[in-house]
Amino acid sequence: MRPIRVRIGVLGLALVAGLAAPTAATAAPEAGGAAPAPTVEERRLDGEVPREILRRSGFAAVAPAFARGLGRADSYREARRVVEREGAALWRRAVDRVQGRGPARGDLSRDDDRPLYWARLGMTRELRTWEPGFGLSERQRAALLTELERTSRGQTDLRLPRGGHGKGVKRVLLTGFDPFTLDRDIRISNPSGAVALALDGTVIDTANGPARVETAVFPVRWADFAEGTVERALRPYLPRVDLFTTVSQGRVGRFDVERTNGAWRGGFPDNDNVSRTETVPVADPASQPQWTTTTLPYAAITAADTGRFPVYDNTSVTEIPAGGDEPVVRPDGPTPGSTAREGGGGNYLSNEIAYRATLLRDRLGLHGTLPGGHVHTPVLQFGAGNTDPAAGAVTDPEFVRNRLDIVAQTRAIVGVAVSAAGADRD
Repeated sequence: MRPIRVRIGVLGLALVAGLAAPTAATAAPEAGGAAPAPTVEERRLDGEVPREILRRSGFAAVAPAFARGLGRADSYREARRVVEREGAALWRRAVDRVQGRGPARGDLSRDDDRPLYWARLGMTRELRTWEPGFGLSERQRAALLTELERTSRGQTDLRLPRGGHGKGVKRVLLTGFDPFTLDRDIRISNPSGAVALALDGTVIDTANGPARVETAVFPVRWADFAEGTVERALRPYLPRVDLFTTVSQGRVGRFDVERTNGAWRGGFPDNDNVSRTETVPVADPASQPQWTTTTLPYAAITAADTGRFPVYDNTSVTEIPAGGDEPVVRPDGPTPGSTAREGGGGNYLSNEIAYRATLLRDRLGLHGTLPGGHVHTPVLQFGAGNTDPAAGAVTDPEFVRNRLDIVAQTRAIVGVAVSAAGADRD
């Protein structure tokens, strides 16, 4: 997810704990006032394609059932219980569908990540516009929305095996993203989200022993990242895992292990059509570096035969050199004292989740002991005759094959990374 990648969407080939709380939230009830309007992202639910995806996956009834549950809540406490229960149930249902447990409830292929995305938006729209009989403050509504986001994204369902580092089952944390650039092609799926659903709770046999993978997905919204959703979700777990990788969709026909991440937001619009061009906002900006680096075993990953797509060690960045004022592309990484304008993964939210996760790793003192970084998957493409969003089908055999191949190769990459990381420590 970066500007040069996002532009692929023009050709119809486009494609990391809380929803943005109100800036000036108060504890006062919204007495007599209308509930907030749906967001830009939520309003896309009214289109034919989202309705078809929900219907063909069996997820069309999720939001209406959630609305009925909210309607029975007679207090904020009860509403929170409904949100926690139904948000977690949506995540488990999506994981189970992708992993083949229970009935498919529709003819959409089970590997599809889009039912989770659109069903969640249906739930957040119901919650955002809900007008209960009891008083509900802006702050309380924001807290309910945050809890729904966290639970329905797997962020409260990270169940790591017990044991210390290097003992027993290895622990891997992996993150994916929602679909994005939906105004260009609303049919879009994000293979990183499909990877997260397919790998959650699974065990990969590696040369370094079995590895348990736990996953979560993140929104494509600048505001959520600025408010710390990545750090809140990952901070409790990074000291306890043996390896982590953030994953997103990148270039056509290739995987990339991104060597360097930059502290810059390039401004491309997010899923709410909001743009941000600024230094990545983090806590303690005075100690914020311009660059962070991967500690994934990139040499081993790129050398291994993991699947049909080539895998590259991407070292390129765009910087403003020390003393300069114009951006310069550096194929071999940043120069001393430079200012970031693009990491290897660009300057969109995939670069930002990589930057935030690796900065958190470093601030926790784990740089030398915890392998972690970012992997870009290939762009998930429809079949050759299915590239017109206005007339194309929501799926086709090549689309499904491409997604399954990307998921399988990402799984293989994780296995190689765990094996190589274990060898490095031996």
